[in-house]
Amino acid sequence: MALIENVPRDSFSSRIGVIAAAAGSAIGLGNIWRFPYVAGENGGGAFLLIYFGFIVLIGVPVMLSEFVIGRSTQSNPVGAFKRLAPKSFWPLTGFLGISAAFFILSFYTTVSGWTLEYLFLAFKDGFAGKDVTTLSAEFDAFRTNGLRPLIWQNIFMVFTAFIVFKGIKNGIEKYTKILMPLLLVIIIILGIRSVTLPGASEGLLFLFNPDFSKITGKVILEALGQSFFSLSIGMGTLITYGSYIGKKENLGKTALSVSAADTLIAILAGVAIFPAVFAFGIAPEAGAGLVFITLPMIFDQMAGGYFFALIFFLLLSIAALTSTISVLEVVVAYLSEELKLGRKKATLLAASTIALLGVACTMSQGPWSILSIGKYNLFDLLELISANVMLPLGGLLIVLFVGWFMAKDKIFAELANNGKLSAGFRYVYLFIIRFLAPVAIAFVFLHGLGIFGFFGSGDL
Repeated sequence: MALIENVPRDSFSSRIGVIAAAAGSAIGLGNIWRFPYVAGENGGGAFLLIYFGFIVLIGVPVMLSEFVIGRSTQSNPVGAFKRLAPKSFWPLTGFLGISAAFFILSFYTTVSGWTLEYLFLAFKDGFAGKDVTTLSAEFDAFRTNGLRPLIWQNIFMVFTAFIVFKGIKNGIEKYTKILMPLLLVIIIILGIRSVTLPGASEGLLFLFNPDFSKITGKVILEALGQSFFSLSIGMGTLITYGSYIGKKENLGKTALSVSAADTLIAILAGVAIFPAVFAFGIAPEAGAGLVFITLPMIFDQMAGGYFFALIFFLLLSIAALTSTISVLEVVVAYLSEELKLGRKKATLLAASTIALLGVACTMSQGPWSILSIGKYNLFDLLELISANVMLPLGGLLIVLFVGWFMAKDKIFAELANNGKLSAGFRYVYLFIIRFLAPVAIAFVFLHGLGIFGFFGSGDL
């Protein structure tokens, strides 16, 4: 194994690079795919308003906490906690994040592979003349096929590994600075086309005109959960990326910029999807099938639909790729720094082992359906464990550590760049991290486990 101790640690070269990479991590299928249907299921505008409030109140401070841990130690999640709290149980928090990243990427590349299949179908005009029933049957047949999803999944992993293989500056930063502007341009084009459809105004009203009668305990918890998961909190990604941020960068502004970009893309996804959904008389709470079943039918009926289907699934693929490279980097950074592997060996080892588990995840939806526990196949089980247990638990441990165990002067030094910035928000930030964020994350955790309903599902 090649020792790397004398090799200078790679890092981001510019603030734009930091924002592009971190925003790329946060902006994924959760924004383009999950946000619209979750908003649709929870009242549209009312959900959006609560979601935005949680992003500002909880999301930004928790993201900032991960940045503080990463930059103060210049290390991967495990190494960071080893440096800040040696000979304690806290490094297990880092292991939890790395394990979550490993599990998430194994099934996330499955879904990412679906975006490539649908990009290919859009290219060959594969949605023409098909109704919802046909598209639904074809989606199920593809998903359970085994071979085709497996091929696309591994192609996606190769793309991901190639970028991570190149390093931080010449890989992740270079490519996210290209991919993120392209993603923004595509989603704006889709939004413009969507709002010009006849009847599109109903979709905009649904998204931006809050109906407060829709606010229930369930809506509040869904908004809180979406704001938490949307920012990639709790899996070690932001600690890892934070470790590559230069000491001259303003962490507070960076966290705000990344959160703003993430929220903007989620809103633009809603603008691109809801007007089209209402224009064609589709229920906004159509669920996860909205993207792979309902939208292809809409594109087929829309003037210029071939072009818009093509760029929509290109958008999904780009959003997935900017996320997968950040998740893979978490595992690669750990292998490089803790096991002293060179980046190339670490990337190959991480990508290949995750791909092996990914094969089982993909096949568990079809030929290997025996890989199940109760009603959950391996794909569903890993998604459930990571989303409902590992991420909220990791996020909870991170805010408890920063709020109650990390030295306050070290936190303030990172926020103020060792006195070069005023960081007047630091005491408000500390209050949120100590008191509000732990309670909020605990609610998400318990709700995800089905233990806590928060006033039930009825109106507040």
